[in-house]
Amino acid sequence: MSLNPILARVTDRIRARSAASRAVYLERVEAAAGKAGTARTHVSCANQAHAYAAFEPNEKLVLRQARLPNLAIVSAYNDMLSAHQPFERMPALIKEAARAAGAVAQFAGGVPAMCDGVTQGEAGMELSLFSRDVIAMSTAVALSHNVFDGALYLGVCDKIVPGLLIGALQFGHLPAIFVPAGPMTSGISNDDKARVRQLFAQGHATREELLESEMAAYHGPGTCTFYGTANSNQMLMEVMGLHLPGAAFVNPGHALRDGLTRAAAQRLARITRLGKEYIPIAKVIDERAIANGIVGLLATGGSTNHTIHLVAIAAAAGIHIDWNDFDELSAVVPLLTRIYPNGSADVNHFHAAGGMAFLIRELLGAGLLHGDVTTVMGEGLARHTDEPWQDGETLAWRPGVAQSLDTEVLRPAAEPFSADGGLRLLKGNLGRAVIKVSAVKPQHRVVEAPALVFHDQDDLMAAFKRGELTRDFVAVVRFQGPRANGMPELHKLTPALTVLQDQGYRVALVTDGRMSGASGKVPAAIHVTPESLAGGPLAKVRDGDVIRLDAVAGTLEALVDPAEWTAREVATADLDRNQHGVGRELFFNARANASGAEQGASTFGSTLPGPQAVA
Repeated sequence: MSLNPILARVTDRIRARSAASRAVYLERVEAAAGKAGTARTHVSCANQAHAYAAFEPNEKLVLRQARLPNLAIVSAYNDMLSAHQPFERMPALIKEAARAAGAVAQFAGGVPAMCDGVTQGEAGMELSLFSRDVIAMSTAVALSHNVFDGALYLGVCDKIVPGLLIGALQFGHLPAIFVPAGPMTSGISNDDKARVRQLFAQGHATREELLESEMAAYHGPGTCTFYGTANSNQMLMEVMGLHLPGAAFVNPGHALRDGLTRAAAQRLARITRLGKEYIPIAKVIDERAIANGIVGLLATGGSTNHTIHLVAIAAAAGIHIDWNDFDELSAVVPLLTRIYPNGSADVNHFHAAGGMAFLIRELLGAGLLHGDVTTVMGEGLARHTDEPWQDGETLAWRPGVAQSLDTEVLRPAAEPFSADGGLRLLKGNLGRAVIKVSAVKPQHRVVEAPALVFHDQDDLMAAFKRGELTRDFVAVVRFQGPRANGMPELHKLTPALTVLQDQGYRVALVTDGRMSGASGKVPAAIHVTPESLAGGPLAKVRDGDVIRLDAVAGTLEALVDPAEWTAREVATADLDRNQHGVGRELFFNARANASGAEQGASTFGSTLPGPQAVA
């Protein structure tokens, strides 16, 4: 199948736009690769002695001879995150597998990992987005010792995988394989979970009943099973060629999960400069891989957070993408999955129906993925249409299913749930925003109603509890951008707004903040940029202004007389309480230096050879 002409055109545009910055990046990679052989031979004897001091004599000998690769393990393990708790035992598996492959593995460093599910609606959520850049810097610290020949990255959740990948790309000369932990087994249905949340928001369920429901949903080790940012991360790592084929959605504790972890270490040893193939991460992540990531996101109805994260990831590789690229591809990429919140199924159902192997095969067959990319397997993306299985003690791969085993969850490209990817760019006198419409019913995709302006999500919730929102309205929640308060997710608002929509009111959300990666059925224009604190037009809106959110036409407008709109001054907000508590004091510089949402909300400024450097 020939490449879809829109995908070809968008990729060519990205390549042309990024030519100068990509060249700078690749020059840096080549310089970092340096001389032939392993990096550790080029550091001093005292430095090497420090690096090997705690190792067993045999491994010290291997490291000293420098004929075999030394693999770094960078892990986001902690046992508060259910998704990351399984990483506790993986370093031992990796070290054992590395020895069997004639290599050595060292735990190079840990990176922080916060759970958005724990901080949702709390002050700690204002650190969440910036934790991505902290993770990237922590990854760099772990690898800065310059004694490694490749790295395995252990991470799953929202900001962790993007942060690990941004950090890994600064060591573009090193091969890299990402190692997931897998989703927890299915608990209560997502529909039942959402129902109890809405009952609680209305005062019809007790806190004890809500807690019982939530604990039945989030009940064991592994990733939350809805299709939010964490599981979108795993899809991306696979479709961008950084996972072993089929690694994304195998449950923790399964023999196949352990087999894939061991195989990742063995494969990494093979693709270092001391192995039989050399595949640095800079060769895997290029303009085609980034375009494939956007397509995968659209085809699965993935997390809106990646309209920010993918921009920052691309920038770390010297590649410049923007929301126009997402929007243009969305028009031709069909929606092939129905996973909560875009349906009732969870990622375990998706995996059982055919999962990533079937999805990639369908997109390749429709000409909607670049098949000629380099992956960690050293082959084109077609290798990722295979699925892993355990043949006794041996891990093997076989072709994935030829037909979906559940067309209510996963469909072929010829029979999609929707002809487009369900992600739209909105433009108008309120700025630029994105909206996820894959879970929004057609009758709710256009809302025209008076604005109610809030500067804090708690103010909106208080108005809801007082019964003041039983009417048509557009909630404008502003001063929620990166520079204002770190751009928190506003998922706390979802149950209340859903209740009002279900009662027949025309409601929508417009904000310069984020929604959860599991954005739901209420229309939400999010990531509005420029943000309010930077003088964006959202700061001009007043209570009663009629707002029109039109996800069909792609417009976001305040229907105010143009002369009056031009003359209006922007509002200000008291953000003092967002500057301190739970460590927010330490993130002052991050807020002050953050770029806009469409530039990746990055705190690194022009230090990366991406959007800021070429704007």
